Amino acid sequence: MAGVSALLEQILGQPAWVVYLVVGLLVFVEDALFVGFVVPGETAAILGGVTAVLGHTSLPWVAVVVVATAIVGDSVGYEVGRLLGPRVVELRMLRRARSRVEGAQSFLVRRGAVSVFLARWTAFLRAVVPALAGSSRLPYPTFLLWNAIGGLAWGLTCVVGGYVAGRSYQRLEQWLGTGALVVVGLVVVGAVVIHLRRRSREGQAA
Repeated sequence: MAGVSALLEQILGQPAWVVYLVVGLLVFVEDALFVGFVVPGETAAILGGVTAVLGHTSLPWVAVVVVATAIVGDSVGYEVGRLLGPRVVELRMLRRARSRVEGAQSFLVRRGAVSVFLARWTAFLRAVVPALAGSSRLPYPTFLLWNAIGGLAWGLTCVVGGYVAGRSYQRLEQWLGTGALVVVGLVVVGAVVIHLRRRSREGQAA
């Protein structure tokens, strides 16, 4: 447990500019390079909120970084899809998940522009729908509108959610003391490990 605590302290205890940079980069790469099922942008956004509880960062600035990089990342993904056109589905990382990509294309056709907002809440769709929207020639002003709405709603939800969870964790520590908190910490770590393994299996199955 000491090793886990030290690792968490190392991650969450970095200078503010490092946290902003890492969180923003992970959110951007997840959206721009079709790797939402690998790169933990959502996790980074939540942890960014936790760092604000610890006083290492500013909550408003974490929110600004997450929302801005989410919107810019999706716009880059859209531009890649627009430039490549139908060839975007032949990219190696997408070719290995062909059935899921086809499902995302059907989702885009069924839902239209609003799919850009809805896709924001699912890792795989968040990664591929911007590029598919670009390749389908969805007008960029329409895409940008739903992208901005989705980026704002998703970013604030993740960051504020992380902040609230961090505040709850601090209160729990005050109420239960260190001994009981160790048990809670082990449960949380176990839940994270199970979640990551499940995502790994889903990626391999695709």
